[in-house]
Amino acid sequence: MSGRSWGVLLVLCGAIFLEGIDIAMLNVALPSIRADLGLSTGALQWVMSAYVLGYGGFMLLGGRAADLFGRRRMFLLPLAVFLVFSGLGGIAGDGWTLVLARFVTGACAAFMMPAGLSVITTGFPAGRQRTKALLVYSGTGGGGFSVGLVAGGLLTAADWRWVFFAPVVLAAVILAAGLPLIPRTEAIRAKEVRAAGTRATPRPRLDLPGAVTVTGAILLFVLTVERASHAPPVRTLATFAAALVLLLAFVLIERRSAAPLVRPGIFRTRSLVRAGLTGLLFTAGFFGFQFIAVLYLRELRGWSTLQTSFAMLAMGADVVLAPVLTPRLVRRFGTARVILGGLLLAVVAYAAFLPLGMDRAYAAMFPSLLLIGIAFALVHGPLTITATEGVAEPEQGLAAGLLYTFLQFGAALGLSAATAVATAVAGAATAPGDGGLLTAYRAALLVPLLTAVLAVLISPRNHRSRRLRPLTPPKPALCGPGARGGRGE
Repeated sequence: MSGRSWGVLLVLCGAIFLEGIDIAMLNVALPSIRADLGLSTGALQWVMSAYVLGYGGFMLLGGRAADLFGRRRMFLLPLAVFLVFSGLGGIAGDGWTLVLARFVTGACAAFMMPAGLSVITTGFPAGRQRTKALLVYSGTGGGGFSVGLVAGGLLTAADWRWVFFAPVVLAAVILAAGLPLIPRTEAIRAKEVRAAGTRATPRPRLDLPGAVTVTGAILLFVLTVERASHAPPVRTLATFAAALVLLLAFVLIERRSAAPLVRPGIFRTRSLVRAGLTGLLFTAGFFGFQFIAVLYLRELRGWSTLQTSFAMLAMGADVVLAPVLTPRLVRRFGTARVILGGLLLAVVAYAAFLPLGMDRAYAAMFPSLLLIGIAFALVHGPLTITATEGVAEPEQGLAAGLLYTFLQFGAALGLSAATAVATAVAGAATAPGDGGLLTAYRAALLVPLLTAVLAVLISPRNHRSRRLRPLTPPKPALCGPGARGGRGE
């Protein structure tokens, strides 16, 4: 890849690293935030839920907006807003200001992530360059989350507000680098059209009724899952019913729309659907496991925040393996076999972690944590390749938005399911105190194991042979040698 290509990739990796580290650092800082601001359990829960709602709810809209209004614009503008509202969280004096800041930063991430991914899938030449770029990109996101666990502990020890101020600094650096580097795809496309002597087709307008209904439906679905373990059943059912009504309205609108937000035919792309469902299940297991493992180390073993953070750092192996090992395995075995291998490793890792005990040595837990990191490296990047291959360039942002919606919904589902199982078993346990909690955590760890097994059963099959080849004739790359970019949009 050229120097400019590496520069573009570095900026995009910085953004997904920012997203990962931002989530992880807040997780570590929650107890300190509660103590300083005097928040109730419900208010503290909303500080977490608000980000998930904004991220999951606007992801599909963000992906389509990147296709319609420009990937550069939909990457840089939300990044600037993210910077401002992360700073607002740092100076917040009450819980609801934090909730607002987290909701807006989550919505900004929902626009940034699909735009960044589609810059790669449309700007890097299909084949080895794009595969390597996607694997480096996905590995960086997981690495950001792992680094965030440690960085959050260190920053919280000084002052929890640094958990919000640190992303401001990182976002400012990424924004400054992205302005000159992220290519202006619309200008390049116009030059290509003029060179070919053809007329440019008008850009379709945003399907506003479809955008409103699907965003509302996803927001309510995510809220249903996020609150299912600690909200009254009647309220949960009402939220779920409202989500179904909005989803039905969205389907009816899309069938009649001349320029639908989501073209129904895109769901006939089997690779995209299988990758999305596999990603949903894998992410559910990953986040559910991490949540229970942290509770086990903190509440039962009495480990400090920093001890727990460093213990979980083994799961960050993907940041090294994804760009180094995974591309070689994909070239040799194809994405489907690599994904399947990673899922099987996850099954083994979750099963090996099940026999928890009050005095279990870290050396006995380390292999499971390391295997989960390796599994993430083998699954996440190849799923991204699988989901976006075979999708036309004008819908790459939509495909990215659909994939990230699956992943975010999976994270909410995994956390909610693991919490619900742990709460139910702890309430029914006959063993007192720590013995009841230990039984509850063992039961909750069956959730990631089950989701990993299901992911193995539905994972993509026979996707590509040994070598990845472009599905469409090659065209001028936006980020390759000789590519031309612009500053404004």
